[in-house]
Amino acid sequence: MRKLSQFCGLFFVLSTSAIGQQQPSVAQDAAAFGALESANSVDLSPDGKSIVYIEPAAGRTQVALVANLATGQSTAFLRSGRDSDRLGWCKFLTDQRLICRYYSVGKIRGDFVGFSRLVAVNREGGQLKELGQSRSFYDAALRQFDGSIVDWSPQGDNNVLMLRDYIPEAGNSETRLVRKKEGVGVDRLNTLTLAATPIEQPRRDAGSYMSDGYGNVRILSVTEYDSVGYPTDRTKYYYRTANSRDWRLLTDYVSDKEFVPLAVDRTANALYALKPLNGRKALYRIKLADSPETELVGSNPRVDIDDLLMSSNGRDVIGYTFAEERRDTVIFDPKFEASYDAVGHALKDMAIVDFRDASADGNTILIYAGSDRDPGRYYVFDRAAKRLNEVMLVRPELENHPLAEVKGVSVRAPDGTNIPAYLTLPVGKTAKNLPGVVLPHGGPSARDEWGFDWLAQFLAARGYAVLQPNFRGSAGFGDAWLVENGFKGWKTSIGDILASGHWLADQGIADPKRLAVVGWSYGGYAALQSAVTEPGLFKGVVAIAPVTDLALVKREAEDFVTSEIVAKFVGSGPHIEEGSPLRHAAAIHVPVLLVHGDRDQNVGIDQSVQMAAALKSNGTPVEFLRFEGLDHQLLDGAARTTMLERIDALLESTIGK
Repeated sequence: MRKLSQFCGLFFVLSTSAIGQQQPSVAQDAAAFGALESANSVDLSPDGKSIVYIEPAAGRTQVALVANLATGQSTAFLRSGRDSDRLGWCKFLTDQRLICRYYSVGKIRGDFVGFSRLVAVNREGGQLKELGQSRSFYDAALRQFDGSIVDWSPQGDNNVLMLRDYIPEAGNSETRLVRKKEGVGVDRLNTLTLAATPIEQPRRDAGSYMSDGYGNVRILSVTEYDSVGYPTDRTKYYYRTANSRDWRLLTDYVSDKEFVPLAVDRTANALYALKPLNGRKALYRIKLADSPETELVGSNPRVDIDDLLMSSNGRDVIGYTFAEERRDTVIFDPKFEASYDAVGHALKDMAIVDFRDASADGNTILIYAGSDRDPGRYYVFDRAAKRLNEVMLVRPELENHPLAEVKGVSVRAPDGTNIPAYLTLPVGKTAKNLPGVVLPHGGPSARDEWGFDWLAQFLAARGYAVLQPNFRGSAGFGDAWLVENGFKGWKTSIGDILASGHWLADQGIADPKRLAVVGWSYGGYAALQSAVTEPGLFKGVVAIAPVTDLALVKREAEDFVTSEIVAKFVGSGPHIEEGSPLRHAAAIHVPVLLVHGDRDQNVGIDQSVQMAAALKSNGTPVEFLRFEGLDHQLLDGAARTTMLERIDALLESTIGK
């Protein structure tokens, strides 16, 4: 196996010289784990000779580069702005032309509002074109989202099928050429000339469209609106048969708990979708014929089926995935399964192997591989030559840095329920009487999976036993596990998190007098609410971008079209008062570190501002780390490094090592 040292060599030099043989200092660990990934959104060109990737650059910017796999030479072709502006992804349309998603945050009437735009650009940076409807001074509404790619150029030319959000003009009396189209439609769009041919006329109630990968739009989703014109969380679906343009009803209005379409497979003339079976999501194949027939494809008695595996051309369904203690796959296609097994054998030390993309002829495959102790690396597999080449490291700063093993464990809750969790122990230390950290995930409707986690690994590197519980309220374990959600059912969710702290102590892994809780987003909420619910358990609290008041969550959403969906999710009743840590700040007496970006659109920074003030007024030691210009993800290596240093300082002063 030959490594493409043009990509990896410099990374190896940096990592070995930075770490050395001695125990890294907190500054070294914080810098290594806080650094952003060096390879994001990696994609393979149709000819299999180049890759595109996004890497962080100076001044909180990002740069997109194309690299020649034969020479290792890379060329930058696009750069983001500063702060919360970022490049989300870039993908090859042809060997010469790419499409990228760009995100930005602006302030509208006092609120930070997110925008996204699709642009097409040549690989050397020329012919940059914005693909959405052009902006007009007379636009009747704000366009946050300009569209998405429904179908990627099956002819191999510069055309795509693009879902576009059309905004009509208002108040333009100077010309008869007033734009009247409104809603979501689909155009066949030339990304060089911007010539557009309507495929689906815009309609106000349209939510999205889905094609078969060969240029045929087969699925339409229609959004439900309430009596005052706000969208609900329910959607109606229509389909087309193979030889008709007529829309036929597939489902009535349903929520995503009842129906989630995933992909249309033209070969099977079928839609693959998730539907409930015995309280968990199962995979079904629905024939898109005059009389749709539904067939069960796959299910799991313990967890949800959650995604599909697609063929090398991205058009045919060849399997599905799910995650129990570790992620697993079921593959239908014997040829693909043979390639998957061959690569898996070659990468036997990598427990996570994911086929990300392939060349147009299917011979060259881009592969991501990683594990709990490997942050990930990319390979290119030549199927004909049976040759596997490593091309990029995801986190070069951690190459040769000792990382901790992650084990699946089960935590017994007071009511007898077994809570699945992941335990990460410091390298080289006996699992006895360690300082312990409970690290609940965000969401709340999300889950932790086995693999590399930069925050958990940092804590383990600093000497802490780390436990990540998939508490009730987590996604992926069926409807009953969701307990509505982690806000309405906070007592159950927080109870499981508290039980996780007790479990660390009861197992003898952690010293019961040296426990802390750290969380991000909902995890930050859970950290604070845990300290309110059982004040004596955790000796220190870190809350990153936390929700602190449930009523404030609803108020923050009032100026947005999703306000009713947010209000329904948070709900009303006694839990608004009982489950808001801001209203019980006086119950928290241990040191607290709050971290927040001031452009956070997911959780407004006022949640932390008010919490910091309430804690301070009650005499609770609190530090508020506020990052200007950053959003919910804090996508800045320097900011994350500072945050990790402050987390280490709080833990050192409260539970020590």
